[in-house]
Amino acid sequence: MTILEKAQQWLSSTFDKETQQEIKHLIDSDQNQLADRFYQDLEFGTGGMRGIMGAGTNRINKYTLGRATQGLSNYLIQTFPNKQLKVAIAFDCRHNSKSFAKIVADVLSANGIKVFLFEDLRPTPELSFSVKHLGCDAGIVLTASHNPPEYNGYKVYWNDGGQIVPPQDGAIINEVINLDFADIKFNANENLIEVIGKNVDDAFIDASVKNGTFNTKGREDLKIVFTSLHGTSITAIPEAFKRAGYTDVNIVEEQKVPNGDFPTVKSPNPEEPAALKMATELANKIGADILIGTDPDCDRLGIAVRDLEGNMKLLNGNQTMCLMTNFLIKKWKEAGKLNGKQFVGSTIVSTNLVNEIADSYGVETKVGLTGFKWIAKMVREAEGKQDFIGGGEESFGYMVGDFVRDKDAVTATLLACEIAADAKSKGSSMYKELLQIYVDNNFYKEHLIAIVKKGMDGAEQIKQMMVDLRENPVTAIGGSKVKYIFDYQASTCTELQTGKVNAIEIPKSNVLIYETEDGTKVAARPSGTEPKIKFYFSVKDSLDTIENAKKIEAELDAKIQQIIVEMKLS
Repeated sequence: MTILEKAQQWLSSTFDKETQQEIKHLIDSDQNQLADRFYQDLEFGTGGMRGIMGAGTNRINKYTLGRATQGLSNYLIQTFPNKQLKVAIAFDCRHNSKSFAKIVADVLSANGIKVFLFEDLRPTPELSFSVKHLGCDAGIVLTASHNPPEYNGYKVYWNDGGQIVPPQDGAIINEVINLDFADIKFNANENLIEVIGKNVDDAFIDASVKNGTFNTKGREDLKIVFTSLHGTSITAIPEAFKRAGYTDVNIVEEQKVPNGDFPTVKSPNPEEPAALKMATELANKIGADILIGTDPDCDRLGIAVRDLEGNMKLLNGNQTMCLMTNFLIKKWKEAGKLNGKQFVGSTIVSTNLVNEIADSYGVETKVGLTGFKWIAKMVREAEGKQDFIGGGEESFGYMVGDFVRDKDAVTATLLACEIAADAKSKGSSMYKELLQIYVDNNFYKEHLIAIVKKGMDGAEQIKQMMVDLRENPVTAIGGSKVKYIFDYQASTCTELQTGKVNAIEIPKSNVLIYETEDGTKVAARPSGTEPKIKFYFSVKDSLDTIENAKKIEAELDAKIQQIIVEMKLS
């Protein structure tokens, strides 16, 4: 079917007048824009379905969301026959999120499914929590995380509170692609839609405090700066601080009010120092110990702490997950709960330092694909056999315990403050604790670059980059011979020196990782939700004393830059 034929289908009476007018205008006057809206259907990627809002099959709108929800409804009805099905729905601060959430609720209820719909915006981890808390069969959150304001998205959770994984995701997608837009049931059964709020909030915040705090001393002495970056965390984190006993909490007032335009930042992404500029200025003004900013749907967090010179330094996601994992395992050990049946979760593009830390305590590290749905899957499969301590990934997310089955910036915020308060009460600091981890293990330095290639041409260029990396593999990186090539699409690990090929027991994914003899790692991974390809770099060296950290870090930074130039990625 041609793009024009696909677009003309949207001029039928199945679609409302407003949608028909928008498409007619594009057919008449903007062929490029028309092509971009119809050259593909939005698909479930690592973060669910995410895209620009507007009319068309490649956009987030009433019909693409309705079709996804109708497909999910059909799948739930087939999977759990003769059962009163229940689904929880949450949404973030983005434009149209509230109205989209109601449309999704309408479709579910029209299919005879009971819906718990949050009264207003809420953090994504609260949705994950509410699925189990309310005994639901699935959950949905309307969010596009830290994407620009024109984006929205849709994530589906299963009955354990984790995002959908195979085989559910494939089966739901099959249902969706076999549906015509005319098949969507939009006529709500309002009797099946129950609005929820404070009761679930209280249960979630109490559970966050229980899982994220550890009888730490010095909470009242810790000076905290917090920013919600115009997002949903303002509904939970200030109250969580209060219940946990943190009293010196300073909120960035200009970023406190939820706003889908994110007016004070270029991008509401706590990975980027620019997003935390206002918070950093406030931290410097009041002499704060720690600064925390969360993304719009409150599943990821950026943390800045004082370095050895007293300057606020933004930790990267790998550093944060190492600090959190180390602290949690230590607390389990102190409580006498380690018995060889515990594990932590990580991902193939995250730092290997986590594995070293866990190993030093006799704790297993399970490594999965990028995305917390895979960590949630590990937890589900280990139930009754192993205890889950915590898990993270390099992209600034962490999951503490298993009461929430997704990355959770509410509990992780409390955990970060526990680490900082504990260190301060002992005359140390969070940054010194990180350097001590490097001394005890190895100094790892990671770096990420993302190359953006927009539109149809961009998608082809990204595809070609991956083909080249597979067919013409690099043989040396940063002066060290490549030892292994991990190809997660082919499920193979090739030993370059011998040519021996071993199978990888992880689901297929379009990721390629080179690992050298000196432990350097370079990973290439096209994004599942954005028009970009990401390159992850990891280098390491031993560190004898904290005092030498700056020198070793500079050497590792220089090595990463040399590799980027060498691989022609600059």
